Amino acid sequence: MNKFFFSLSLSLIISIGYCQLPNINLKDLNGVTKNLSKFSNNGKPIIISFWATWCKPCKAELNTIAEEYDDWTEETGVKLIAVSIDDTRSISRVEPYINAQGWEYLILLDPNGDLKRAMNVNNVPHTFLVAGNGKIIWDHNNYSPGDEEELYEELVKITK
Repeated sequence: MNKFFFSLSLSLIISIGYCQLPNINLKDLNGVTKNLSKFSNNGKPIIISFWATWCKPCKAELNTIAEEYDDWTEETGVKLIAVSIDDTRSISRVEPYINAQGWEYLILLDPNGDLKRAMNVNNVPHTFLVAGNGKIIWDHNNYSPGDEEELYEELVKITK
């Protein structure tokens, strides 16, 4: 019985957060290497959204957030990192899509799925909210219209 509760408690701790970002290097669209564990937003929150050009719900989520992003940034200081999991066959579609959408996000490329595996992302979209101290405090899998409102509520909670 105690083993069950320990296991359950550990699962809750992991799923709720209290985890640091993994030490993984990814490239941005300019080919500059970024290490996620060293990324800082000066104590402000970070949203990390895993997406792909072939994923309609991913694009819907990021396009919906884009409509509110300036307001969210002004209010909370949040930055969004959109991590493309497009592989070598579809990675060439990432930059044209982003340019067409006018996204203001930092875009990182994860064509080998290193960060995806490290953060236990099984399908996209998968969105994480990271507190200013670098700890993951919330995550959400999939997207339905209105999910961005839940993300915003969680964002506001940690910036008060």
